[in-house]
Amino acid sequence: MKKHLFPIILLLLGNTINAQQDFFALTGKDSPRIEFSDFRAMNSDGTSGQSIFGVSSEAKVISQERKTAVTEDKNTYNHAQSMTLAALALDSSGNNLVYMPMFSSNIYVLNQKTKEITLVENSVARVTSCDINSHITRMTTGYDGNIYAINNAGTQFLQITKKNNQYAVNDLGTIKDDPSNGKNSFTEMSSGFGGDMIADADNNFFVFSTSGNVFKVSTKELNAKFVGKITGLPETYSVNGAAVNSKGKVVVASAKGAALYELNLENLEAKQLPGEQNLHIYDLASKYFANERVAAVAALANIDVYPTRVDEQNITVNVNDKAVKGNIKVNIFDASGKSVMTTNLSVKDGNLNQQIQLRNLVTGAYIVNIAEESGKILLSKKILVTK
Repeated sequence: MKKHLFPIILLLLGNTINAQQDFFALTGKDSPRIEFSDFRAMNSDGTSGQSIFGVSSEAKVISQERKTAVTEDKNTYNHAQSMTLAALALDSSGNNLVYMPMFSSNIYVLNQKTKEITLVENSVARVTSCDINSHITRMTTGYDGNIYAINNAGTQFLQITKKNNQYAVNDLGTIKDDPSNGKNSFTEMSSGFGGDMIADADNNFFVFSTSGNVFKVSTKELNAKFVGKITGLPETYSVNGAAVNSKGKVVVASAKGAALYELNLENLEAKQLPGEQNLHIYDLASKYFANERVAAVAALANIDVYPTRVDEQNITVNVNDKAVKGNIKVNIFDASGKSVMTTNLSVKDGNLNQQIQLRNLVTGAYIVNIAEESGKILLSKKILVTK
């Protein structure tokens, strides 16, 4: 078994595994101006799923700083249901949606299960409503598990960390244009402002500007290099949301009321998805990363392991498929192909949602292999353990 598994492990260390996972959208009303409507799950074909939280939802907001519930002034831009929401990320747990109003420095963390919102006050983000350069419009989760956000002009590159359930904000500095960019400037309104960002498995970032330009941002050099312009979009298409889907491709969406498109980072050629045709989307988010690829060792779509970046010493195995019965075996292999942990789980009526504690696993890449009692592999997936 191990003899045949090792080539798969080598493949997966550079690739991700197929799993049925929706992405998330921050949507707006059918209006020419920015007007928040709701956060919703999105299906892989671009159709809307469940609405998670909306402008009219009852919001319980807890201040992290004051450790108590707060009542926010809804006549300002500084509240959890502000009409000017435009930046969204899914944290590494896969349960919390992190977002910011475009004209505010406030950071909000929405627990999808409880619908409770944590307000993270911070003085690091320097956002003013009248300064378009300062507006936070791009946000994503990095492969290291931290949340990252960039303002329009690239003068603030924010890192949002979490430790002991407390969020902290750091300013990593100013992102500058790569000398090779020429007229395709990251810091100019016409070519580089707005849009959204995604992360890759090397903790670099790709920023998709409203104009359809794509820039690769290095966290080490703090520069943005022009990669190219998306082709295949309508001429007037405004790119406002971007997220990596379970196939390793990038989905982009528009705030102007348009279809969603799917593209490869290699050629930036966009193809229209068959789903929503007139949805106003201000931002997209997912748990996937660029440069991770689909592999053919996942036999079922409705079985998954998450998070892929593990910083709290546990993973969750989720099964939602009537074809899976009885016991399944979870085996974790290190990069050399050595089994470092094995456990058996019982699936009842095709459903399972159970955490596994990853004790004594050192920092590094691993493969989680899930198989039936017969030995048939159901899923093999790469995870990254960090401490």
